[in-house]
Parts: sequence; C-alpha cells; structure tokens
Amino acid sequence: MTDTTVSPGRKSKFLNLEMLLILIGVAALILAPFHFYPVFLMKVLCFGLFACAFNLLLGYTGILSFGHAAFFGGAAYFTAHSVKEWGFPPELGILLGVFGATILGLIIGFFAIRRQGIYSTMITLALSQMFFFFCLQASFTKGEDGIQGVPRGKLLGFIDLNDPLNMYFFVLAVFLIGVFIIWRIINSPFGMILKSVRENENRAISLGYSVARYKLAAFVMSAALTGLAGGLKAIVFQFATLTDVSWQMSGEVVLMTLLGGIGTLVGPIVGAGFITALENYLATSEFPVTVITGIIFMVCVLVFRRGIIGELYASRFGKKLESSSGH
Repeated sequence: MTDTTVSPGRKSKFLNLEMLLILIGVAALILAPFHFYPVFLMKVLCFGLFACAFNLLLGYTGILSFGHAAFFGGAAYFTAHSVKEWGFPPELGILLGVFGATILGLIIGFFAIRRQGIYSTMITLALSQMFFFFCLQASFTKGEDGIQGVPRGKLLGFIDLNDPLNMYFFVLAVFLIGVFIIWRIINSPFGMILKSVRENENRAISLGYSVARYKLAAFVMSAALTGLAGGLKAIVFQFATLTDVSWQMSGEVVLMTLLGGIGTLVGPIVGAGFITALENYLATSEFPVTVITGIIFMVCVLVFRRGIIGELYASRFGKKLESSSGH
C-alpha cells in the first residue's frame, strides 16, 4: 500500500495549525446545535470518533484493518442489549460496549498482527465477517430486525437524554474526551514508537522494541475507542442493526479516513463529516450513494492522496497559516 501519511517532521511543523483548526472546530460544535439538526450533528460526531480511532491504527501504526465494523457494531449491540434488557444506565451501557469491543480487539488483533500487509488485512476481514454471522444468528441481537427501541435514559440518574440538547452535549463531551485520548497516545513516547514501527519495522526490532506487543496494544486501543463510538451511536439512534457490523461499514471508515487525511488528527473528522453530510443529502434522491462515494474514493486516491487536511497542510495557504501562528 502506498504511504500517504504526512512525515513526522512536517507534522511537528504544523502543530500550531492543527491546534488552531481544533479550537475553531470546538467553538463551531458548541454553537452548531442551535443552527443545525442535532441528530445529524451527533451522527457526524459518532462517525468522526470512529474514523479517528481507526486512524490511530492505520495512520500512526501502519496497519490496515477491514474489520473495525466488528468493534463498532459489537459495542452497539452490547450497549443496546444491556440498556434495554438489563436496565443499565446509558453511561454504564456504553462502558460495557467499550469493554466488549476491547475483548474483540484483543482476539482479532492477536491473529492479525502475526501477518503483514494484505494477509493481515484479510485476517481482520475474515474474523469480522465471522462476527457478522454470529450477530445474524445470536438470539440477543434479534437477527435482521436488530435491537430497536433502546431507551436513552438519564445520564448519572438525573440528566434526561431524551432532550436533544442534553443528548448532543453528552455526545460532544464523549467525542472530545475520545479525541483527546487519541491525541495523548500519538504524542506520547508510546506513540513515537508506533510511528517508528510504521516507518521502519525492522529498524524498530533492531533497537530492541517488542513490535508485536506494540502493534497489539495499538490494535486494542483502536478497538476500544471504536467501541466508544459504537456504543454512543446505539444510544443516539436507539437501535443496533446488522448494518453496524457489515463489511461495508469497515469500508466506509476507510474512505472517511483517506478522504480527510491519514496520519492527521483533524482529517478523519473532516472526512466523516463530509461523507455523512453527503449520505444525508442523497438519502432522499434517486441517485445511488455508493456510486458517488466510489467516485470520491477514486478521486481521493488519484488526485489528492494526502486527503483534504493533508493537502491543506502541504499547500501554500497551510504554510502561511503555520508561519502566522508562531513559526
């Protein structure tokens, strides 16, 4: 696979630019529910966190997974079932979803990291499809009907999440916490080792690092954060279905990440927002959404391989913003 990431040196140069974009984005998200449909915004936030978690594995570790739908959809099922059938409060249901996704990530990652390249990717796809068929047959998932009518409940026992604004700001808080965790991971010594593994795995091994352990740790962290997005999505939309665990969902998050910019913190969020808005706009039209997304994917790969944010960083405009922000 062609490396489309931004080099580590360039990333450090554009740190101020990325922080500027983050601050502008946070301010916009706080004001957004007063001007846009909150449910649509919550969907963008859920998939934005999903894409960021996936980017932790692909953009910073160099592992391409086609099985992340298992973590996203699995967490959605675990959360939905525990909240609806067991009466768990929403925050505990989401934590259970994260725990379930973490276990799945440990199992799938254990097998996937033992191979490299396309073989590793195919293992993630195969195990994800096995989980899909498990969800199709298992009694607690309700088969093709899925788990519907999941109550949002009350956060901490007193904040009514049936109120759209309460639900939105809860989702926004979880989204920001998730993105902050990812930022801390990639800017820690652990994150530096992950980047070295991505750039030159053999050299990392020669330096004495246990590459397999670091890969597995990154895989599990990515799965857990993906589960956070999946559990949150189940509470927002009050259902979990087979669509959440299908291979198309795994392909969609790859597209979001590529479109926004692999190896950037903001890029996957932008890509998720673009694809979600496009699907929402085309939902009422007769034009097939898959055709449009396929065309976007080809254009992204052929024309701007760094993604939207990656190209912004590399452009003259990005360099001017970077220099004006303190360098």
